[in-house]
Amino acid sequence: MFALFRLNYHNQYYAAYPDAEQLKQIKKLWLDALADYPVEQILKGAKHAIEHSEYLPTLNRMLEGCQQGLSDLGLPTAHDAFVEACQRPSPKSAQPWSHPAVYLAGRDSDWFFLANNTESVTWPRYREHYQRYCAAVMRGEKLTVPAPEALEQQPAKPLSTEEQLAELQRLRESAGL
Repeated sequence: MFALFRLNYHNQYYAAYPDAEQLKQIKKLWLDALADYPVEQILKGAKHAIEHSEYLPTLNRMLEGCQQGLSDLGLPTAHDAFVEACQRPSPKSAQPWSHPAVYLAGRDSDWFFLANNTESVTWPRYREHYQRYCAAVMRGEKLTVPAPEALEQQPAKPLSTEEQLAELQRLRESAGL
């Protein structure tokens, strides 16, 4: 991204980032701020900024560009997706999802893990999976939530009294009672 900016905004780039130490600090700041977005989305946002502005973009403009790109694809922000995944009740595949990537990232993160650990532990794992699915969507892949398991079409018939007694006797024998 910074290489693209250097090539396209040559004079502005060197005026904004005059020394290597300052550039290193700025890159760290930008890396932390853009960590929720897949690399493809960041590069797409940088190219959009280059195509639509004659001025070197600020971090705020880059964040807006990256978020707009996800919104255009129907994807929520990574943290909004995380909250949605954590708050949906079971069965998960039967719930309405804002985007299949939200569900798939939660499934890959392990629903039990998400429900039974703190956000500081679960968020990094979820974000990694979500970014992978966002990148797949940006490449044009179609994601789907698997259909929930169907319930029995015909309910089981209750056992007769004799069958219940026979089954109870079999259970007693198998348990050694």
